[in-house]
Amino acid sequence: MKKHRITLITFIILLAIAAAFILTHRNTTFRRELKEFAISDTSNVVQIFLSDKSDKNILLQRQEDGKWIVNGEYLARKDMTDLLLSTMKNLRVVAPVPRAAFNTVVANMATRSTKVEIYQRKYLIELFYRIRLFPRVRLTKVYYIGDVTPDNIGTHMLLENSNMPFVVYWPGFRGFVASRYSTNLKDWRDHGIFRQKYLQIESVEVQFPAQPDQSFRVVNNKKGFLDLIPYGKDVPVTAYDTLKMLGFITAFEDIRYEALIDDMDLNIVDSITSSQPQHIITLTDIHGTRQEVKTFRRGAVVYAEDPFGNPYDYDVDRMYALINDGKDFVLVQYFTFNRIIKPLQFFLLKD
Repeated sequence: MKKHRITLITFIILLAIAAAFILTHRNTTFRRELKEFAISDTSNVVQIFLSDKSDKNILLQRQEDGKWIVNGEYLARKDMTDLLLSTMKNLRVVAPVPRAAFNTVVANMATRSTKVEIYQRKYLIELFYRIRLFPRVRLTKVYYIGDVTPDNIGTHMLLENSNMPFVVYWPGFRGFVASRYSTNLKDWRDHGIFRQKYLQIESVEVQFPAQPDQSFRVVNNKKGFLDLIPYGKDVPVTAYDTLKMLGFITAFEDIRYEALIDDMDLNIVDSITSSQPQHIITLTDIHGTRQEVKTFRRGAVVYAEDPFGNPYDYDVDRMYALINDGKDFVLVQYFTFNRIIKPLQFFLLKD
């Protein structure tokens, strides 16, 4: 009897140890998955790849100067990349997807989700956070982003190689984070057209095709002065308003477009761009790189009258423009462009 009792006690103890091991292992896995969505240090993130089920892809790559390039071609918007990195750092899990919604969530993610791949710079040897040797770029995290939760606060997310989707959110932020992972190129492209500082500019030419007498060139003469030369002439004007000229040349530090137009009928685009431009702006920098922008009037979208009560037949707030060697058709604001489309007469001193 005593022998059987010892055997029973031993069996119970082993059973308890096994159960404890299983529960501990399961809880550890759960706790690990709760933490694995967030990136604790986004400063070493050097590449992010986003891909959705419609085969739209976005590749973001950090350059040595800290700027980001999208799809290997365009400068990325700083506000968008900053927001994405902040989102990746602050992701928190609410709970696993409820059992009642599990099958629906998984089915939806199988047909409409965005895959996120995060690459970080890691060091083979890293001591005391100061000694870092043998850097290499590694894929460190992969997860999938699904639909928003019914309360429009959380987002369904799933780690790769996991079968447990979670509801994830950003503490303190009311809204869902899925929009931060856009696969639309327009959302990521920087809107800059001209981003040259005064000392980076070799020359600027502004043409008014309908008023050629108001066209001009501004040339940096390397002596700390700018020459104002009427278009078609070689001799600069003897005097001009230096404050107005300074405002003009420094405006090229930040000239942006409002929206990229890629959904307009190509026949309409061809009709607009084959018409006479309002302005042709050509900037050449000190490295010899040349940028040309052509602007075109846009038809009136709201009713507006001139000072004499006549209705305008064109949009008085916005116009179209061709940028990037004619590759991109965009919408720009007069409010922005008025700083760099001044006529020659604007700079001349009045008697």
